[in-house]
Amino acid sequence: MPEQWRLVDSGLVPPPESVALDEAMLEAHIQGLVPDSLHFYRRSTPTISVGYFQRIEESVDLEECRRRGIAIVRRKSGGSSIYTDQGQLIYGLVLHEQEVSKDRADTFKVICSALAAALSSLGADARYRPMNDIEVSGKKVSGNAQLRRKGSVLVHGTVIVGTDLAAMDSVLKIKSSDSLGAAKPSDRVVSLSTLLGEKVSVESVKEMIVKHLENAFGVVIGPGQLTEWERVRAAQLVEERYSRDEWNLKF
Repeated sequence: MPEQWRLVDSGLVPPPESVALDEAMLEAHIQGLVPDSLHFYRRSTPTISVGYFQRIEESVDLEECRRRGIAIVRRKSGGSSIYTDQGQLIYGLVLHEQEVSKDRADTFKVICSALAAALSSLGADARYRPMNDIEVSGKKVSGNAQLRRKGSVLVHGTVIVGTDLAAMDSVLKIKSSDSLGAAKPSDRVVSLSTLLGEKVSVESVKEMIVKHLENAFGVVIGPGQLTEWERVRAAQLVEERYSRDEWNLKF
């Protein structure tokens, strides 16, 4: 029998809770409380997700975020600051290190290649671009990050189904050193709705991601629920960390 992975679909989630759930699921996995798990959610309000080492003033227009009511959360994983809203599907995949690789680049290759195949099956000519992006015609449709702790790996990322590009451009800063010729952040991204029209839906993207991860790992991914331990731990992390400016704006 193929190994069984758990699928948790949280729907729309408040920004602080979204990052807390990622961390709580990783901690539960480290302790052996849960099996390998795939988590889907969308943030209920527009949010900037800041990479752990990112300096706010270098990547985010804080005053514009406040004016627009855009939340800011600092995740535990690295990478750049990204704009997210209800038009973006976010996934979190927690699994044992030996099931992918001890090498970060190899891990991204396996998982992002499966995601690229999922998006291609919907009609987008998606390609994995090392180290952690998925692109269509040179524009990013998915960005990904990972966090490793005690033999467990969290890989998470966004899939841009449809998003508010004007809001993205208003709050994200772009550095000339890594602009790749782009004048504004939205120049570097593309949404599935732009590529495929209204026929693409968040649900169809979820379905294809599940199918292609199952194929890539030879597993069955079935519906499940968060444990009480994960819920309690996530609430604790929201209270102690992710709802606080001391954490989210600390650099």
